[in-house]
Amino acid sequence: MERTFTTYYLEMTSAEALREKSQPHDLNIIECEVPQAALNRFLYELVGTPWEWGDLDAWSDADWQTLVEQDCHRTWVAYHRGAIAGYYELYRPDGCNTEIRYFGLAPQFLGCGFGGALLTHAIQSAWEWPNTERVWVHTCTFDHHAALGNYQARGFQIFKQEELEINQ
Repeated sequence: MERTFTTYYLEMTSAEALREKSQPHDLNIIECEVPQAALNRFLYELVGTPWEWGDLDAWSDADWQTLVEQDCHRTWVAYHRGAIAGYYELYRPDGCNTEIRYFGLAPQFLGCGFGGALLTHAIQSAWEWPNTERVWVHTCTFDHHAALGNYQARGFQIFKQEELEINQ
């Protein structure tokens, strides 16, 4: 059976384009200043499993370590009452185009109103990273049904769209 899905590539070229959603008082977002590859792997699986993220499933511990120990890679974790509510990673290998590489909420926090606030934080962090000229992200129709709308509500604009068919 063939199934079609669409990938959307979105960008923001000015910090002023951000339409903020305020952060709830009980949501704490903290940067992981000490890289921990195992933590990033855990976060990727926690957030991505419901959406069948699988692009990094074959990665070794060394692959994860290589990624997270780069100066162009940063990670933040969101906590609600001590539990991991979500996370995001920023990646900027070229020194100016900051990608929100991975972003999402843990399954039990979907629908709690944290997505817009966490995305606002991610965008602000990207623009606060010195020399950022553009922030971009991609999502697809396999992600949460509110993902694309959240990106657009925060001020991202679609700059490319791809449709692919996969066999299942």
